[in-house]
Amino acid sequence: MSCELMVVCAVQLGENLCLYFAELECDAFSKEKTLHRFLRNVNSQVLVVQPDLNMAAFEDVTDQEMKSGSGMNFCMHCYKTTTPSAGMPVAFSVQVEDKSYYMCCEEEHGKMIVRFREGEVPKDIPGESNIIFFKKTFTSYSSKAFKFEYSLERGMFLAFEEEDSLRKLILKKLPREDEVDETTKITLTCLNERYNL
Repeated sequence: MSCELMVVCAVQLGENLCLYFAELECDAFSKEKTLHRFLRNVNSQVLVVQPDLNMAAFEDVTDQEMKSGSGMNFCMHCYKTTTPSAGMPVAFSVQVEDKSYYMCCEEEHGKMIVRFREGEVPKDIPGESNIIFFKKTFTSYSSKAFKFEYSLERGMFLAFEEEDSLRKLILKKLPREDEVDETTKITLTCLNERYNL
């Protein structure tokens, strides 16, 4: 007898009150909608992507720079999933000049890092993917702030760390999911929207 976990969905109530189930494919994602947002850290700095330098960092930007949107006005692609309890599955992409880049996570020298690769986010993802993050509220009393957990490794969240006067985007391992770590706090804002964090 196998102890493998199987995800199912009730599909029909039959004769003699027999309940019939259909097996669901685990971690299947289908794009539902796309939102345009700026990602801000706890210091109200905006995430800016510079693919030519292979870097993404939170920076102070002017309103005029934000209007251009290049490298900072993200598309947050929201997906439907067969495992909704993990949080809202999302993927991020951003336009820099005339090219589109998507956020992904890759292992480099034994460490998981955030990268931006040229290309489009797929409409459907049949299984696990290194571009999916689960959007979760930062705390139960903070509905406008979020943290984003990497779908392929529980406890790994998008965060920032100080490096050479920059606040670089990283993946950070938290010992507990309910731990409040301000470096993982991200707010999503529109062009003319500001939050006092």
